[in-house]
Amino acid sequence: MHFDLQPNLKGELIELRPLTPEDWDDLFSVASDPLIWEQHPESDRYKEEVFRAFFRGALESGGALVAIDAKTQQIIGSTRFHGYDPEKSEIEIGWTFLARKYWGGRYNREMKQLMLAHAFKFVENVVFFVGENNIRSQKATEKIGAVESGTAKRVYGNRPASLNIRYVIKKPLPKAES
Repeated sequence: MHFDLQPNLKGELIELRPLTPEDWDDLFSVASDPLIWEQHPESDRYKEEVFRAFFRGALESGGALVAIDAKTQQIIGSTRFHGYDPEKSEIEIGWTFLARKYWGGRYNREMKQLMLAHAFKFVENVVFFVGENNIRSQKATEKIGAVESGTAKRVYGNRPASLNIRYVIKKPLPKAES
């Protein structure tokens, strides 16, 4: 079965669809808030030239999705599926950011629930990598049920590699018939 890295997913609060080049203006207007990136290893991603490289990478990745507010139909952020490994039965979810007015759990939780439900049709494990100083994202990742499972060095943009905490969510076992 082929893993669809760019599905259209709909929830009550949020919709996810494949990122397109036409999304640049709307997505950059969200990403240009410096406070979104203050704890991220690439903390200057709010700058146009830095975000342009991120956006180009997102398009080239083949796994980038835009997050849309289901009520207003406005783009409120983006996320990505990456690194599908059928042998390990694993996919990464990452590169996620949301406009600050959508912080606090409900939108991120629903986005990740939609993505996890999709991923678990294809894999047993979903991994997340979060910068060691990105406490806000670490807490958000733990809130959705991810468990810490070591560290890894990751490169962001043209920065030197930085330490990230690796998290995993395992596919839930099917509920037993009672």
